[in-house]
Amino acid sequence: MKSYIVQLAAARLLPVTLILSLLVFYRGHNEPGGGFIGGLMAAAGFIFYAMAFDTQEAEKKLRVSPLMLIVAGLSFAFISTLPSLFSGNPFFTGEWISLSIPLLGKLKLGTPLLFDFGVYLTVWGVIVTIIFNVMEE
Repeated sequence: MKSYIVQLAAARLLPVTLILSLLVFYRGHNEPGGGFIGGLMAAAGFIFYAMAFDTQEAEKKLRVSPLMLIVAGLSFAFISTLPSLFSGNPFFTGEWISLSIPLLGKLKLGTPLLFDFGVYLTVWGVIVTIIFNVMEE
C-alpha cells in the first residue's frame, strides 16, 4: 500500500537531497565530503523516491539510465588524468587553473574536482543500479 504522505515527502525531498549532495561534493576538497559521499546522497534521494512510488517512476524521474551515469563518471575520472600526462607530469598529478570572475573573485579549478565529479556520478549510478535491481526482485 502506497502512502500519500510518504509520496509527497519523497517528491519534495528529492530536489533538496540532490542540492545537498552537490554541496557536499563541492566542499569535499577542503572539508569532509567529496564525490563518494555526494554520490551516496544523490542515490539515497532516488532510492527514497523509488520506495515511495516504484523503481519505474524513479527511473523516469532520473531521466538518464543509471548505466549512463556510470559511463559518464568513469569518463570524467579518466579525462581528469589527461592534463597531467599532456603537461609531462606523472599520472594523476593535480593540475590547477585560476579564473578571475567579476563579483565572485578568484575561482580555482583543478583536475581533482573533475575526478571527484567522476566518482560522484559513478557512485550514484552504481548504488541506484544495485538497489533498483534488488527492489524489482
